[in-house]
Amino acid sequence: MKTLIYSTHSYDKASLVNIIADRHQLTFTEKKLGPYTALLSKGYDAVSLFTSDDASADVLAELKKYDVKYIALRSVGYDHVDLKKASELGIQVANVPEYSPYSIAEHAVAMLLSVNRKLVQSRHLMALQDFRLDMLMGFDIHGKTIGIIGTGKIGLAFASIMKGFGASVLAYDPVVNPQAVDLGVKYVSVDELLSTADIISLHCPLNEKTRHLISKDQLSKMKKGCILINTSRGAVIDTSELIKAIDANKIGAACLDVYENERGLFFEDHTRETIHDPMFARLLAFPNVLITGHQAFLTKDALNGIATTTAQNLDCWQSGKISPNTLTRK
Repeated sequence: MKTLIYSTHSYDKASLVNIIADRHQLTFTEKKLGPYTALLSKGYDAVSLFTSDDASADVLAELKKYDVKYIALRSVGYDHVDLKKASELGIQVANVPEYSPYSIAEHAVAMLLSVNRKLVQSRHLMALQDFRLDMLMGFDIHGKTIGIIGTGKIGLAFASIMKGFGASVLAYDPVVNPQAVDLGVKYVSVDELLSTADIISLHCPLNEKTRHLISKDQLSKMKKGCILINTSRGAVIDTSELIKAIDANKIGAACLDVYENERGLFFEDHTRETIHDPMFARLLAFPNVLITGHQAFLTKDALNGIATTTAQNLDCWQSGKISPNTLTRK
């Protein structure tokens, strides 16, 4: 199948070539899909998109004009795609529902440990030959209460790691995961989780129900000094309210691998530009906020998993079948 791969980066191209190129005709472009780049899809059966691409209604109409029939997402999330419009246009969309939940769960843990044990500050002090420990106090995770919102595969992996640390784990999810129950995770109301947990980690998708799931009211219910981790989607948190909570010393620290205004910012080199985003600048200025550029997925294992499932989606379409990962109306 002739496929155009948008938003190609050096780190994911190798796995796509190794796993897919002998089965499908691939063309790579570093450009993101948007209103002005949709024309690049002319002559292709399918396009493959990443989270930074724009597959809104108008862009999908452009793809349809160029006779694109399939969209293979290289991500679990699909909030950047207008699925209703894609269904109306007859464009099939499939995602990668799972690849390596451990990559994201482990990154969340790495961020937690870095913030709690002040590893970044310690490195800066070492570079200055300042070996005092006065500002580097952390706490044991053992014996603490962890709150997890979203107990799919990633949330379950994070819970398993936290149990290994000797922590108690609470969870909130509309759908109870029996594996989490078997692990010893206790399901509670979201209010009980917010008010009880010392550390809260978000592992839910972004949709109408979860947009700004963590806002002023929820932040006010959290324990003073709570550490908040987000490796899901940026807009699950109301960033402006998070900043206020950190300013007020309500939140002890925040670990953010995602940011609600990250489109056009993350995955790009802005070293020669001025970034005009006051909220992002404010987050960067906090010593107790750790931001990484949506890199939690970035392991060799995860990239191979993404490429493998993308290949399977293309295989289904090429053989005239509907992919089991289809998101659009069948």
